[in-house]
Amino acid sequence: MGPREKVTLATLRAKKRAGQKIVVLTAYDYPTAVAEQEAGVDAILVGDSVAQVLLGHDSTLPATMDLMVALAAAVRRGAPHVYLIGDMPFLSYQVTPAEAVRNAGRFMTHAGCDAVKVECDARLVDTVAAMARASIPVMVHMGLRPQSIHQLGGYRSQGRNADDAQRLLQDARQMEQAGAVALLLEAMPPEPARMITESTELPVIGCGAGPYCDGHVVVLHDMVGLSLGPVPRFVPRYAELLSELKSAVERYAADIRSGAYPAAEHCYQMAAGQAERLESGK
Repeated sequence: MGPREKVTLATLRAKKRAGQKIVVLTAYDYPTAVAEQEAGVDAILVGDSVAQVLLGHDSTLPATMDLMVALAAAVRRGAPHVYLIGDMPFLSYQVTPAEAVRNAGRFMTHAGCDAVKVECDARLVDTVAAMARASIPVMVHMGLRPQSIHQLGGYRSQGRNADDAQRLLQDARQMEQAGAVALLLEAMPPEPARMITESTELPVIGCGAGPYCDGHVVVLHDMVGLSLGPVPRFVPRYAELLSELKSAVERYAADIRSGAYPAAEHCYQMAAGQAERLESGK
């Protein structure tokens, strides 16, 4: 059973203080959201990873605001009690703080999100502050930022030397001071992730950032074997649903070709005597 009470930011903060891990997972549709809430996840991230795992792109960049808001609304309908985070797509918040506020507002008013997530470093601290002033809760995504892969030179882990780790720690402090409500740390060693987690009262969610974060998130499709591309090393694999899906389709095709489907139990029946009347033409 999923949580009976609505998970709020206060819930996540209380979990951090109590040392209780926060469970976060991605979802992009209504039935998956229903399943995740019933399974007891605390928070759902409607990630721009949908561009890769569902739409077949080689990066997250093609995700659009219209797409993300529509998917977030579907997830909210399926999981009304979880803490719902809308992932702001590329160029929806980087251009101006005012545009960031308007776009973030769409997640809150049209999709019913509890927070939005932005990928940024200290250069966008004013944008985070502007959204916070507009009463929009912001989760700041630090470390590996998939929307910046062309600037970073690809999908590379971050904070692997002391100078870079110290910069991440300083960025985290600035984001907290700017009004961020949570942090997401992606693809960094456990040591800087631990330092950031211990230095802030904000809930810190790891995505390949070691065991010391307050909670963890992975892409659902990677976790259950539905992804077609390479899967990050930090993702646990709990199922192989793609192979099961292929097997089901193969059985379906075989049954059609052999005539096993449709069988009698798959057919609607005419009222008593009507088949004979139809045959006789009366």
